Amino acid sequence: MKLWSKGFEPDKLIEEFTVGRDRELDLRLAKYDVEGSMAHIRMLESIGLLEADELKILLEALEDIKVTAERGEFLIEEGIEDVHSQVELMLTRRLGDVGKKIHSGRSRNDQVLVDLKLFLRDELKNIADHVLALFERLQKLSNEHSAVLMPGYTHLQVAMPSSFGLWFGAYAESLVDDMQLVLAAYNVANQNPLGSAAGYGSSFPLNRRMTTELLNFNNLHFNVVAAQMSRGKTERAVAYAIAALASTLGKMAMDVCLFMCQNFGFISFPDELTTGSSIMPHKKNPDVFEIMRGKCNRLQSVPNEISLLTANLPLGYHRDLQLLKDIIFPATTEICSCLDMCDFMLQNIRVNSDILSESRYDYLFTVEDVNRLALGGMPFRDAYREVGMQVQRGEYSPTKEVHHTHEGSIGNLCNAEISEKMNRVMEMMK
Repeated sequence: MKLWSKGFEPDKLIEEFTVGRDRELDLRLAKYDVEGSMAHIRMLESIGLLEADELKILLEALEDIKVTAERGEFLIEEGIEDVHSQVELMLTRRLGDVGKKIHSGRSRNDQVLVDLKLFLRDELKNIADHVLALFERLQKLSNEHSAVLMPGYTHLQVAMPSSFGLWFGAYAESLVDDMQLVLAAYNVANQNPLGSAAGYGSSFPLNRRMTTELLNFNNLHFNVVAAQMSRGKTERAVAYAIAALASTLGKMAMDVCLFMCQNFGFISFPDELTTGSSIMPHKKNPDVFEIMRGKCNRLQSVPNEISLLTANLPLGYHRDLQLLKDIIFPATTEICSCLDMCDFMLQNIRVNSDILSESRYDYLFTVEDVNRLALGGMPFRDAYREVGMQVQRGEYSPTKEVHHTHEGSIGNLCNAEISEKMNRVMEMMK
């Protein structure tokens, strides 16, 4: 069954090539397709295109289909093109000609747009929940290990004292920045395209504000052409948000791989959370974080893939856009999986609290000693030269005292303020 059928069937090879994975991917849209149809027919009844009794039986039938979808029991039958066709077929089987009336005033173009907007809106909320869980884990670890010093590096050279409080807290605040992009993508997705039809509106007197309210969209895509142009743009916005999160996770995964190796020995995990070697009995490998790093690197390519797919498309709908589902659907699942796994692993992290007792880290404290001399009245440049010459002559002996009090430093992590920043972003996604 095809909504566009005109009495002939396309060649089977053509059908397989053009439909692609739609029947598989559309299962994730079934609930949203039903919700969009329920709002649409309520609006149709309000403008006289459905009778009240027709609306009643259609809503009852659609509610049953929605329950089936929420249970994971919705199926797209063999020979049925997509979720939209399957829902309409189920209605006509149950209600006869009344089921055929639900498509008045809309096109499959705005129908799939509504499905995608509702789906991506929920996916972004789900991603936000996973981000918040990891954020809270990092904040907890930052507070617990605020006084545990570790080396800070620039150019991969020992640089200045840092702390595990700073390290965990840095990734927590980085997630706040990433959530700003998640929020921006959510705002792009949270606009109603229903009523744009094939991209040029309808001669029916549709009440688009009504469907906007019924579907809890924040606003309308007012211009019907702009509504259709949002296909691809919405997915790209979501992809950029996912890529930002992936960048943060990937960087942390790299840190963990580095810090776990014997040359560093800053952190460790229980044996059962590591993997071994088929030839080297001593190995305890950070495979989880290596896979996470790889997945996150791959996720950062998703915006580029979407941009290339949509870059040279002119105005209006084109079948190329169907391929966006193949790209963005797995990405939303993958980023949540990575966020979950990172949170799970960090529950079990073990921190080395005696790193800086080794002499190799003595030079970490040169800046501390320069600042100590400057605070005692010596000009900074003279203090810098004094400590520098001690290093050059091999006479430097660190005081190993750290007195950082300004906002965001070792002694003043500002975790409460960072939590407040995250709370403000999360509040705007409600």
